[in-house]
Amino acid sequence: MSLDSQKSCIDTRIGELIYSQFDSLACKNLISNCNKTLKNVVSQAILSSEGGKRLRALFALYAFDAAKESYSATQSDDSYKNSKNAMLDVACALEVFQTAALVHDDIIDESALRRGKPSAYCALSKATNNSHIGTGLGLMLGDILASQSFDITRKACENLQNPNEVLCEFTNMQKNVGIGQILDLSIEMMSLDNPQKLAESSINVFRWKTASYTTIAPLALGFLAAGMQKDYAINLANQIGDPLGIAFQLADDLLDIVSDSAHTGKPIGGDIREGKRAVLLADVLELCTPEDKLFLIDAYTSKSRNEDDVKKIIDIYNQSGAISKSKKRIHNLWVESQEKIDASSLSNHSKVILHNISSMFIPKEWQ
Repeated sequence: MSLDSQKSCIDTRIGELIYSQFDSLACKNLISNCNKTLKNVVSQAILSSEGGKRLRALFALYAFDAAKESYSATQSDDSYKNSKNAMLDVACALEVFQTAALVHDDIIDESALRRGKPSAYCALSKATNNSHIGTGLGLMLGDILASQSFDITRKACENLQNPNEVLCEFTNMQKNVGIGQILDLSIEMMSLDNPQKLAESSINVFRWKTASYTTIAPLALGFLAAGMQKDYAINLANQIGDPLGIAFQLADDLLDIVSDSAHTGKPIGGDIREGKRAVLLADVLELCTPEDKLFLIDAYTSKSRNEDDVKKIIDIYNQSGAISKSKKRIHNLWVESQEKIDASSLSNHSKVILHNISSMFIPKEWQ
């Protein structure tokens, strides 16, 4: 099955799973006003889950196939079909959890757009004509989607190998993302006079908040569900997924500077407007002129940055060499992740499977 076909299957199944989860709420028994509000939330759950590259789901499915080929005993056709369908649900659960995380993330960052559309809390604020209620509904939507993702995984585990380990890995992933979000918020209070410390702290955030559920968990879940031994599965997932996930977030941050809103679905320089403190900022603070450094510190410690500030900051990024340094760091991490695949005990064909799917995480010119 082609990537496009698998992505289509994932999209369809996510919609089915979310609808089936909300059906259990017995909306018809609610009074009309509450029913309308709940229907708005259900509709937003579907809308928020649409779009995206489905990288996490695809990575989990391909990891499952790679491990099945290398480690699993031959299964009957029916048994394989059941396990493959169950793995599809786990892969979809990853995407549902990502939607939950993004709904919360947009509230924290006060982001108006997500994938080129109004953020969930903004859409719900408009639907209710009340920003306070809309934000509250957004919080609840994120919570519901996170709990649904767990329930989807729990049910799928009935037809997967290592069911307890799969479920444990999924819950650990959720916890790690929460810790990563806390670390991310703490960085906003860091002093900007030590770029090296800022860079190290930011990499740690990327590890907990992004790599944990973008690359590490999809690999671990796929490996475990296919029958790979627990310790090896988790260690291999970390060896491959940690550098790949960090490189993915570095690339995402860089795209905010060098790409355009049509490509990212977000306004160019959005991270600058938000005052996001990450590795790219640490690099530019280390490399720029003293005069530019003073300007950057003043800009990032101010409550907001206007469009002239954003333009000047992007110019400083380009002139300082920070963008080139970021591209080199992304390349080195990419190479590290691919070397870990080659060093594994997977079959040669399984290695090719992982090489091919992991290439989707990083723009080709930065690999």
